[in-house]
Amino acid sequence: MKGIVGGIRKFFLVLLVPIVFSFSGCIYLIVGGLGALGGYVVSPDTVEGLTNNDRKSVWENAKEIVTVMGTPLEEMKDSGVITAKIQGAKVEIAIVPVSDKTVKVRVKARKAGLPKISVAQDVFVKIMSRMNEG
Repeated sequence: MKGIVGGIRKFFLVLLVPIVFSFSGCIYLIVGGLGALGGYVVSPDTVEGLTNNDRKSVWENAKEIVTVMGTPLEEMKDSGVITAKIQGAKVEIAIVPVSDKTVKVRVKARKAGLPKISVAQDVFVKIMSRMNEG
């Protein structure tokens, strides 16, 4: 009986710790090996990664992807931010130049105040795949 209770406690501990950290926003997952996409960083509501393309081409491709996937709400080209409604979530895409040939793409998605990482990841992967096609 004592062994069963200890096993149950360990099970819940192993199960609850990752859940608690994911709600606090402390977990960052680095994903690599996605073929041509390379690696990217995932937080509770944001996916971001780097691309070796100029800011203008990333901007144009991101606008096109947003238009196909949902409804663009606002485009602030000077600051590199596009907001849109995709799959019921508010999506914010930030295109930030890191160097002359490197741009960081950050996609954040929330629905009713809650993170929608699957939407952010889907938008990010489509933008990066489109960048790698050309």
